Amino acid sequence: MELRHLRYFRAVAEELSFTRAARRLHIGQPPLSLQIKALETELGLQLFERTKRRVLLTPAGERFLISTRQILAEAERAVEDAHRAARGETGELRIGFTSSLPFTTFLPDVIRAYHDSFPKVTLTLVEMFTAGQIEAVMAGRLEIGFLRHTGQGAPPELHLRPIRRDPLRLAVHARHRLAKARSVSFAQLRDENFITYPASAGTGMSLPLRQLALAAGFEPKVVQEAREATTQIGLVAAGLGVAVIPSPLECIRVPGVRYLALRDAGAFVSLAVATRREPPSPLLAGFLATLDSKIDAARDRNG
Repeated sequence: MELRHLRYFRAVAEELSFTRAARRLHIGQPPLSLQIKALETELGLQLFERTKRRVLLTPAGERFLISTRQILAEAERAVEDAHRAARGETGELRIGFTSSLPFTTFLPDVIRAYHDSFPKVTLTLVEMFTAGQIEAVMAGRLEIGFLRHTGQGAPPELHLRPIRRDPLRLAVHARHRLAKARSVSFAQLRDENFITYPASAGTGMSLPLRQLALAAGFEPKVVQEAREATTQIGLVAAGLGVAVIPSPLECIRVPGVRYLALRDAGAFVSLAVATRREPPSPLLAGFLATLDSKIDAARDRNG
């Protein structure tokens, strides 16, 4: 039994006429009659009662028609699902992102635009540090990652594309000696106690901090480590030191904490998109197209 046999049967059952069914199927009536007879022989039962005047379904034929319609509908859905997958319109897309990104409008705008265009795609978003995202993208656990990275030391199989820069801010206690300044240079922070991420976290923030300090002629004195930026800001509020954070996080308002601009030329972190260096799947290609359109729109707004 093949799907075409079921289509032949459905046509005859719905038309109750071999002549009309043959016309509907664009085949001759004798071949259609032979195919139905072969189907009945294979099933070992009679599907139609035939007289010179009419064709009627037997009780078995009526029941078989119900199942036939279900089978053909499922087959049609399977074909359409395959086409949707080939067009990148269905499936699961796994996306990694750095913790500061949800505090911007950028990622929510991209996600919303993509979901509007591809509503049947399931988006799985995972907050991860830079090192974890790189490992997950390389291992195929993520299709794409939004991470903080300078591009140095990236595996050759990984494609990193910088898409924006975020200025760095200095979080200080409200009673800090520099708290009333509009901006500071890193050279003014030589004697400060720094609160930062542990090196093992692999956040992409350790290198910019050290580079800024070394450019100012000193090694930063780290007195506290915390894996979450919100924890670092809380420790600043407790008066334990200062913290350098990406500017999107300055929207986190904690009593007793102020955010200062850094005047140094290198006081920024890049946001990069990480994918495997291979042709993207249709699913990923659709997301990248949405991402590019949002980047272009942002560039147009900013001149």
